[in-house]
Formats: sequence, structure tokens, C-alpha cells
Amino acid sequence: MDEFFMFSDFDFKYMRQALREAKKGLGRTSPNPCVGAVIVKNNTIIGQGYHKKAGTPHAEIHALRNAGKFADGGTMYVTLEPCNHTGKTPPCCKAVAAAGIKKVVIGMLDPNPLVNGNGIKYLREAGIEVCHGLLESECRELNNAFLTYISTGKPWVVMKAGLSLDGKITFRKNFGDALTGTESLRQVHRLRDTSDAILAGIGTVTIDNPSLTTRLAKGKGHDPIRIILDTSLRISEHARVVGQISSSPTWIFCSKSVDHKKALRLERAGLIIHRVKTTVDGRLNLQQVLNVLGSQQITSLLVEGGAIVHGAFLNDRLVNRACLFYAPVFAGDNGISVISNHIVDGDGKQAIRLANIKHRKFGEDVMICGDVLYPEKGG
Repeated sequence: MDEFFMFSDFDFKYMRQALREAKKGLGRTSPNPCVGAVIVKNNTIIGQGYHKKAGTPHAEIHALRNAGKFADGGTMYVTLEPCNHTGKTPPCCKAVAAAGIKKVVIGMLDPNPLVNGNGIKYLREAGIEVCHGLLESECRELNNAFLTYISTGKPWVVMKAGLSLDGKITFRKNFGDALTGTESLRQVHRLRDTSDAILAGIGTVTIDNPSLTTRLAKGKGHDPIRIILDTSLRISEHARVVGQISSSPTWIFCSKSVDHKKALRLERAGLIIHRVKTTVDGRLNLQQVLNVLGSQQITSLLVEGGAIVHGAFLNDRLVNRACLFYAPVFAGDNGISVISNHIVDGDGKQAIRLANIKHRKFGEDVMICGDVLYPEKGG
């Protein structure tokens, strides 16, 4: 939809408020996108809302209810194109038109084939002025997970690691040494809070015995689904993730040839076992793992390692973004590198790089976050 619109400072102001509303739904709306809506009249916000959970009213409906009868004649700012189809909830476009909204300003079009321009078409046919593309890049950034899921059927994958200045995640082998500080740890829990699922390899689970839960101030935050890669099902039945008290389950991905009796005991303990194919080198087929996650409407995945898992995900070109927390320390030769089993040719032309890099300081640590760029195959 190739159109050009001029936007005022007020337009930017109110769309930014709609984005703030939308962010409240991060990690809660899958498989739906995060959406925020603001209704303005006489340069005053009279209603606002956000999509809270799949199957519940969309952002536009919350904003209309918040505005009540004052919505008539107002302008709605919404981060994503309103829907014009009936899913688990009625179409938003009809509610917008029925409320007497005179203008709708949209951040980005909805790539969902069920929407994708149809919402704009309905609104215009109803006599409503519509413009779009305001703060589009920010709206897309907010919904990276949804955009990846709707186009590929797989989750958006973020690789996270805390490491030393010389690229090590521990000071020594087989010990889960903490390198980064408490401020970085808080940010990691914020990442968990906005992720559908969190993944770790059996090596990390064996060494660190992590809970893989979200721990924010005042008990806020939601636990992502815990995903463990364990080819031969060697996880201890006393591991924290096995007996974890949580609103979210623990899933284990293993090969199809694991011990049936142990799998049954784990299932009786509440774990969900997924048997998948293995590759020629005996590791789990990560493409199939992501296919299973996508089939269960998981749109975002936080990969927390360890080194073998990081290397495997990068080798298979499955990481979309990397968030690396660097501590101001050198770990030395006894430490474990952040990535293993990943080889780059001598001149570096086939090296994986980061783009759209952001830097942020957490205490004495520095986070580097960027989109993963893979080299052209055969280049």
C-alpha cells in the first residue's frame, strides 16, 4: 500500500503514547501481536487501552470502552491496523466505525493474511479518514516476535549470554560462575518476563541447576515455558526445573530412542516430553524443535545456552537477535567460550555479525544487543 502522509508533532506524541500502551502486553499476547490504542479529541486523550491476552478484547475495544460516548468524533491512534474479521473476538473495525471515530492513524499494516489492508479498506468505506506508517519502525520493533511467527511459523529467537571481556561465560569448566552483576541479572529477568519460552541445554541444567523462572520486584512478571534440550534424557529427576512450582510448564526435547521408563516418570512429575529427530552428528534437530514451538503458538524464545547450544543455533542460522552482557573482567584460558563448535574461515568473510546495535550500561556491565546478520551461503 504505497501512500504518503504528513504527520504533525501531535500525531507523533499520541502514537508514542499508543506504543507505551502496547508495551504493557509484551510477553502476554501470543500468538497475537502487542497493540496499543489512544483516542484523542480536542488535543486531549479521552481513551486508551492495550491488548492484554489472546482471546480477550483488542486494544481498540479497550480504548473505546475507556472513552465511552466521548469517542464520537475523535481520532484513534493505533499501533497496528485494526482487524476486519471475526476470530476469538469480533472485528475491531466495526466497533471503531460504530463509535463514530472520524479518523484513524495507524502505525503499521498487519501482515496477517486475514487483515493485511482489509482493515483500512473497511474503515475508508465507512467514511473514516485513515493514514498509516507513523512510527512504523518502532511499531515493527515492538512486534518482532509476531512478525517472525506470522511469516515463518517459528518463534523469534534471542540469544542471551553474560560473558567476560575475552568472551568467556565461566571462569572454569563445569562450574556455573556468575560473571555479570545484579543489575544485569535484573535485565535478564525482564527479558524472561517478555518471552514466551526460555531454552537451555542439558549441560547448563546439570552444572547450574537453574530454575529458569522470572523473578522481578514484588513478585511481578510471568514465567516463560521452560525448554530443555536433552538428547539422551539424562536430566536429574531432582533438578529444579523438574519440580518447579510455576504457572508455566517445563518441556524436554529429546531423541526418539530415550529410555521409556524415565520419560514416563518425568511425565508423571508434570514435564512434557517432545521426541524429535536427530541430525547426522547425533544432536537434536533444532529446526524441528522450533517447528514444534511454533505449532504451540510460541512466538518468542530466549536462548540462554550454554556454549554448545549457542553454537548450534548460530550454525543453523536460527538466532534473530543477540543480547550479550559484558562484565569488566578477563576470565582467562580456563574459561568456557560463549560459543563452541562454530568455525569461521581465516579471512572472516563468513563471520556472523550484528547490525542495528544498541549499547546500554547495567551497573558496571555493558549490554550489546543487535540483530544477527548471516553471511550469504557460499559467499
